[in-house]
Amino acid sequence: MSVVEGILLGLLQGVAEFLPISSSGHLALVQELFDLDDVPLLFDIMLHLATLGAVLLFFRRKIWSLLKVAGRWLARRSLPEDKADVRTIVALLLGTTVTGVFGIVLSDLVEDYSEKLICVGFFITAGLLIFSDAVEERRRKKLLESGSDGLVTTRTGVRPLQGLGIGLAQGIGVLPGISRSGSTIAGALLCGVDREQAGEFSFLLSIPAILGAFVLELDDLDAIGDSVGVAPVVAGCVAAFVAGIFALSVLMKIVRKGKLEWFALYLIPAGILGLVFL
Repeated sequence: MSVVEGILLGLLQGVAEFLPISSSGHLALVQELFDLDDVPLLFDIMLHLATLGAVLLFFRRKIWSLLKVAGRWLARRSLPEDKADVRTIVALLLGTTVTGVFGIVLSDLVEDYSEKLICVGFFITAGLLIFSDAVEERRRKKLLESGSDGLVTTRTGVRPLQGLGIGLAQGIGVLPGISRSGSTIAGALLCGVDREQAGEFSFLLSIPAILGAFVLELDDLDAIGDSVGVAPVVAGCVAAFVAGIFALSVLMKIVRKGKLEWFALYLIPAGILGLVFL
C-alpha cells in the first residue's frame, strides 16, 4: 500500500465513520476496487482509533464531566445535580455490554461477507434513518402540542432501558454495510432520546466498542507493518483524524435539524449501483 492510498482510505474512514453511510462497508468496497485484499483488519481498526481521537476531542467537555461524576459516584460523594449523568453512565455501561455480546455472536458474519451483502446493508441503514427521523418528528410535534419544551431526556439523562435499546442498535451496526453511527442514532431516536443527546450518546458509546475491537486484533500488530507499512498507516490515521473532526461537526448539525434522511439519498443509489456492478 502506498502513502497516497493510505491517505485516501483515511479520508474515507474519517468521513464515513461519522456520517451514517457505513465506514467499514465503504472501506471494504474501496479495498476491493483497488485490489488491497492483503490489508489486515487491524489497519481498519487503526483508522477507527484515529477517528476515536476525533470523538475524544469533540466531546472532551462531556467526557470530562462524566469522568468527574463517575469518580464522585464511586467515592459515594455524588452531588444532587449528578443524577442525570449517573443515569447516562449506567446506560453507557449497559449499552456497551449488549454491543459486546452482539460483537461476539456476529463475529463470523463480520469476517466473511460479500460486496453485495454490504450493498444490502446500505438499504437497511437508509430505511433506519428514514423511519427514525419520521418517528422522532412525530414525537416532537406531540411534545410541542402538549406544551412541553422537548428537553426532558436532556435534563434527566439517557435512561438504562434506553441504553439497552441503543446498545442493541449499535450491535446491529457491526453487520456489513450497516452504519454504526446511523443505526445507533436511529436507535436512540426510536427509544425517545432527543436529537442532540442521541448524537452525543451514540459517539460516547462508540468509545469502548472501538477500543474493544482494537484489543481483539492486537495479535495482528506485526502483520500490519509487513503488509501495509508504517508510513501509510501513519498518513492514513492523520487523514482519518482530520476528516473525522470535520465530518463529526457536520453530522451533529444535521442531527439537530432532524435531516438524517438526507443520507438515504446517497445510500439507496449506492446500494443499487453496487448490486448491479459488483
